[in-house]
Amino acid sequence: MAASETYPTRYILHASPLDRQGPNGPPEGSLQLSPHSDHSAPQYPSSRSWNHTASPSIEPEESDVVFQPKIIQPKRELLGFLDQYDETTVDEHLEYLRDPYMRKYAPADGPNLSVSDRTEDVELQSVGKLYRGRSRECEEVQLLRKALYTKLRHPGRVGLDTIWALYQAVPEPRAAHMSSSVRHLLFATLSTTERKDHKSMLRYFAVVADVKNSGFTLTRKEWHGAMSFASRYVATTTEVETEAALRLWRDMEVNAGIKGNEVTFNILFDSASKAGKFNLAEMIYEEMTTRGFPFSRYHHVSLIHFFGLKQVASGVRAAYKEMIEAGEIIDTVVLNCVIAGFIRCGEEDAADRVYEKMKASNANLKVVPHRDYTMQKSITKVLMMFAKVGKKHPDMRSNFQQAALLSPDLRTYRILITHYGVRLGDLTKVSQFLDEMKLYKVPLHGSIFLALFKSFAVYGGRGSDWSSSRLDSVWDAFLSALDSGADGLTIGTWLAMAVLNAFSKHSSRDQLLDIYECLRSRWDLNTADSEFMLGFLNRLLQGDDLINRRKGGGTGRGLWS
Repeated sequence: MAASETYPTRYILHASPLDRQGPNGPPEGSLQLSPHSDHSAPQYPSSRSWNHTASPSIEPEESDVVFQPKIIQPKRELLGFLDQYDETTVDEHLEYLRDPYMRKYAPADGPNLSVSDRTEDVELQSVGKLYRGRSRECEEVQLLRKALYTKLRHPGRVGLDTIWALYQAVPEPRAAHMSSSVRHLLFATLSTTERKDHKSMLRYFAVVADVKNSGFTLTRKEWHGAMSFASRYVATTTEVETEAALRLWRDMEVNAGIKGNEVTFNILFDSASKAGKFNLAEMIYEEMTTRGFPFSRYHHVSLIHFFGLKQVASGVRAAYKEMIEAGEIIDTVVLNCVIAGFIRCGEEDAADRVYEKMKASNANLKVVPHRDYTMQKSITKVLMMFAKVGKKHPDMRSNFQQAALLSPDLRTYRILITHYGVRLGDLTKVSQFLDEMKLYKVPLHGSIFLALFKSFAVYGGRGSDWSSSRLDSVWDAFLSALDSGADGLTIGTWLAMAVLNAFSKHSSRDQLLDIYECLRSRWDLNTADSEFMLGFLNRLLQGDDLINRRKGGGTGRGLWS
C-alpha cells in the first residue's frame, strides 16, 4: 500500500459499551478495544492518516513544518532514563552470581571440557592446501555472480530463493567452479536474512559442506555466520543449539586454526544466556575478559539482556550505566532491551518510566522513520563508528548522541503489548499503546496482531472486556492489512493458531470453519504445516466449550460480547 493512503477506519481504537451501533454510533467494523467510553487517549479527526501497513517513510505535506530535533543528551540525561541506580557494578553482580557462598549454595560439578589429542583428530588435511578451480568461470557461475551483486546492492530485486536456484545450477563440485570472491559473496548473501529459520540454516550449512569437501577454508566471518545460524534458527534457543554453537567454535579454533574474537564470544554469550545456561554464559564472559577482547556495543546489549533473564534489576541498571560510561551511543534498541529486562524483573513502573522518557526524547519528531532489517544493520554500524570516534575525541560524542533516535519503535510496542495484553490482560494499557502507535504512525506488523489474537484467546469469553465485537474489528483490520500487502504480515502456523484459538472462545462450529477457510485461502504453507493446521482445527472442534455452545444453541459471536 502506498504511504499516502489512509489507515482503515475500522482499526481506530475507541471505547463503546455496544458491539454494533447505529448511524449515531461509531462506523460499522470499528475496533472497540477501550473498556470505558471516556477513554483518555487522544481523539483523532477522521482525516488523520492511519496507515500502519506501509513500510516506506511518509513524506510530509507541503503545509507541514519540518522540525530539526533540538536534543542535547549528555551523560547525565541518558542516566536519567532509569529511575534509580544501586551503588553496584557489573563485576560485583557477576561475582555474586559466581560465588556460591554469597548465595548460600554450592554449584554443580562440571562441565568438564577437554581437547582431543587423538591422531585422527590432530593429523587432519592441511587447511592451507587450496584447490584452484578453472581460471574461466562457467556460465552458471557468471549468472550467480551477477545475482549476488544485485542482491547486495538492491536487496529487494533478487530473492534468496533465486540465489539458491542459481547456486544449485552450478555443476558439481560447485565450490570448485567458483572463485574465492564468489564464494565469499555467496556466504555474505545467505547470512543476510532478517529471520533465521530451518530453511535458511540448511542452505547455509549445505554451502559450508560443499566448500569444506572441496578443500577450501572458511573465513572467521563465515564461521561466525555458521555459529549464528546454529544458535538462532529456532524461535527459542535451547541447550541443543548452544552445544551446536560450541562445537562449531571448537572446530574453528582447533581444526581450522582460526582464533575467535569479540564477535565469536558475543554469539556464544548470547546463545548461552537465551538458553538459560547462565553458568556457561559467565564462563564465556570470563574467557573473553581473559583474552583481553574489548566490549563492543553488541556485548553491552547482551549483558543487559543477560541480567534481565536472570531477573536482576540492579544488574540491568549497572550494565546500562557501564555501557554509557564506555562511551557507546544509546538508541532505541538499547532502551528496548532495558524495558524488556525490567518487565522480566517485575519492575513495570521502571519500564513505563523508560517508555515515557523515550516518547519525550523526540517530542518534535512527527513521524518515526521506518527501519527495515537492512536499514537497522546500517544504523548499528554507524553508531559503532560514532562510538569509536567519540572515544578518541570525547568532545564530539554529544553531537553523535544527538543523531541517535530514542523514540519508541515497533519493537517497543510489541514488548509492551505482549506483556500487558497476553500476560496481564490489561485492555486499557493495550488500547493506549495502540493509540500511540497511530499517533507516531508506527506501521503495523504481524507480531502486533499475534499479540492481540493471543490476548483474545486467553481472556476472551462471556462477560469479558475482550468481547466478540472487538475481536471482529481486529479481524477486519487484519484482513485489510493482509490484503493490502503490509510489511512483515504473513500467515504462519503461530498466527493461524492464535486466530483460531481466539475465535473458538466466541464462535459456533460453522463460524470457526469459515474463519479457517478464510485463513487457508490466504496462507502459503507447505504440506506438512497445512496438515498440522488441519489437525489443530479438528482438536478445536472437539473442544468442550465449542461442543457446549453447539448443544446450547449458541449461534453467533454477538452472544458472547
